[in-house]
This record gives sequence, C-alpha cells and structure tokens, in this order.
Amino acid sequence: MIEVPTTTDSQKLLQQLNALLEQEARCQPKVQPKHLGCVGLSCFYLAVKSTEEERNVPLAADLIRISQYRFTVSDLMRMEKIVLEKVCWKVRATTAFQFLQLYYSLLQENLPFERRNSLNFERLEAQLKACHCRIIFSKAKPSVLALSIIALEIQAQKCIELTEGVECLQKHSKISGRDLTFWQELVSKCLTEYSSNKCSKPNVQKLKWIVSGRTARQLKHSYYRITHLPTIPEMVP
Repeated sequence: MIEVPTTTDSQKLLQQLNALLEQEARCQPKVQPKHLGCVGLSCFYLAVKSTEEERNVPLAADLIRISQYRFTVSDLMRMEKIVLEKVCWKVRATTAFQFLQLYYSLLQENLPFERRNSLNFERLEAQLKACHCRIIFSKAKPSVLALSIIALEIQAQKCIELTEGVECLQKHSKISGRDLTFWQELVSKCLTEYSSNKCSKPNVQKLKWIVSGRTARQLKHSYYRITHLPTIPEMVP
C-alpha cells in the first residue's frame, strides 16, 4: 500500500518522509547528564534567536543568571556551536512530531474517505507530548517513537485495516521489529501511568524561578539597555 503510492499527494508525503529519515540520525542525542543544563539552555537560546526579533533576544549572561546555572557565557556559546554542528547548522531539527504528521497523513491517504476518522490526530499529539515529559524518550529515534504511538493507538481503537499500513511504514523507515516492540512497551507504560490517578501533578513551586532583588535590577537594566540601542542601518554591498 505505502510502498507503491498511487496519488501525487502520497508521493509528496513519501519524499518528505525520506528527507526526514535521512536527517534524523544527525540529530540523535549523545549527551552526558551533567551537560544537560547547558544543552537545554543553549537550545532554548538558539530557538529564541531563530524566532524572535533581535531586540527581544535576551543577553546570554542574563539567561544564565536567571537559570542559576554555574557555567559561563563562554560555555554556553561553545555548547551552542556544538549543537549547531550536530544538526548541520539547521536549527529546525527532525522531530517525532514531524514523523507523526507524515505517518498519519500517509495512513489517511490510503484509507477510504468514510474511514478517515478512525484515528484522531489531536489524541496522537497529546500522547506524544506525554512521552516527551520522560527523559527516556530522548533516546528514541523520532521515527520509531512516532510509529510506536500510532501502532499502539491503532491497536487500542481496533483499526485492523490500518495494520498493513503500519507494517509498510515500518519497512519503509527501516525500523526493526525489535526496536518497535521495545519502544511500544515503554510508550504503553508511560501512557498508562500518565492517565492513572497515580500520576502526580508537578510541584508548582519548583517550576518557578526565584530571582533576588539585585538580579531583578540587573535584568531590568540589561533590558533597558537592549531596547534603547540605536538602530544600525544595513550595509548595502
């Protein structure tokens, strides 16, 4: 079914899937736990710089001060370079959400119109978000995690007609049965715990950054300095 696309839309989706499969290996993390803070903050800083206007980008020193980490601005800049090299200077790295969208669309393309409500994408997205709350899933390939979630949901909804489609996607993505089974079990356990009463809510106090009066004044001063910088005209070559 998936291997021999019969429509232009299916062919386009498969081309996108092939591109993501080629990229995802470059984005797999190999980070020691002691570096996670620096990696996380550098990724956040890269995301801010790629999406916000320059005048809204905070100073690296202010971010480190707020986060209360012990590394320096030089450490952050060095980690930022490592992250950029890891993703081949492509800030928008391959994610499980992208695979989830493509797998879902490919399955939908090969379903009769009246059966296209068998899977609910919002539900699949919510399940992926739940998995992303667990550090263990950072070790999963994005393609494997996405297909694991879809395969489990198909089993839960008893959409037998989609089983063949999942097998074709698994083969096309070169995902071994062992890997898929391993991550399916972890996803199933995660979602079971997430939906149970035993799943405790986060401590709101631990999610707050407590800033001293001195730090607050320094941040206010830095923000004022950034927002009142003179505009530099563009250089015309």
